[in-house]
Amino acid sequence: MPQLSGGSEKPRRWIKRYRTETAASTASVLSTVTAFPLDSVKTRMQTYPYAGALDCVRVTYNSEGIRGFFRGVTAPLASVTLVRTISFSIYQRSKYVYSDWMKQNLGFCPLEHVNKNGAYPNLGTIACFGVAGATAGSGITFIACPFELTKLSAQVSVLMANQKNADPQKQAIALSYHNKGTFKTLANIVKHRGFSGMYTGLNLHLLRDTLGTGIYFATYESSKQLLTTFSGKDAHKNPIAVLAAGALCGIVSWALICLYPSRQL
Repeated sequence: MPQLSGGSEKPRRWIKRYRTETAASTASVLSTVTAFPLDSVKTRMQTYPYAGALDCVRVTYNSEGIRGFFRGVTAPLASVTLVRTISFSIYQRSKYVYSDWMKQNLGFCPLEHVNKNGAYPNLGTIACFGVAGATAGSGITFIACPFELTKLSAQVSVLMANQKNADPQKQAIALSYHNKGTFKTLANIVKHRGFSGMYTGLNLHLLRDTLGTGIYFATYESSKQLLTTFSGKDAHKNPIAVLAAGALCGIVSWALICLYPSRQL
């Protein structure tokens, strides 16, 4: 029995030590699997002339069944999980570094402030969490850019191929991306553009992810602190505040991404 108890302690200690990475990867898997059918419908509607979302769902289900909505989920599942896990890990470490720097140089510790009962967000906390988020966003860009470019290439390939008065050679290249998996699409990009082609639009991607991730975490921490203060409960005892803050920061960051023009292709 003591051996069983000792053996069970090691996984617990590991999970506690890497709780940020464990939580981020678990949340990424669940969110990707849950949202992928919607993303699949969006991609199909961008590629084919469906009458609407319901028509797309009907045609996909009749021709491919439930599997059709999850076609190609494996690669995004791996890439999104990797990117988000690294992003949250960088953010978690960065916010402690920036908070310690502000405490030593400015006499204000953002992490101590947010843990005070009844405290509200201020410029110092927003700056600390925003810069930490921007650091995470810029750090993951070099991993996320090839996957993002691959996804965009697959989504718009048919639309580009069907353009009127387009160069026949360019149309043939666009069609070569049609109905290919993630890795075949990535191989096509390398074939036509070289290895550097995987980072086409890197500067704009870097700007988008730096701003978007900075706003994401600043909004999350600030709204969570506000909701916790208003409820009069500790954040660990108020999961509704955490849930609402997560939803709000997602809406705000996605609004920025949707408004930001994509010029990677």
